[in-house]
Amino acid sequence: MDVRPEVDMGVEMNAKGRPDGLFEVDLKLSVKATNPEGPVFNIELVYGGLFQLANVPQHMVEPTLLVECPRYLFPFARRIVADVTADGGFFPPFMVEPIDFAALYMSQKASGAIGETAGQA
Repeated sequence: MDVRPEVDMGVEMNAKGRPDGLFEVDLKLSVKATNPEGPVFNIELVYGGLFQLANVPQHMVEPTLLVECPRYLFPFARRIVADVTADGGFFPPFMVEPIDFAALYMSQKASGAIGETAGQA
């Protein structure tokens, strides 16, 4: 009997300015799979990138850093999760579903989960 594991996933996006004018953007994926026998896998991945913004109006800096930048990072983080689960013997590899970063940003902004420092240099 092959029981499909229950998967719990969390996503976080963080951005901070650096003195050199670049921004560090981190995409954190937390993926935990369990079945009745216990844990199948537990992945905590932080995938980051350095971004330079030019000609972006101030009111668009935060959405750019927390929506567009994670959108660029996501395919690479997704691939790492798939490779790690496949290499660990989980078949088929676990593929993280596409994430609507704009909706996630709006939801977190509405709940107050996103601070005002994300868009500051």
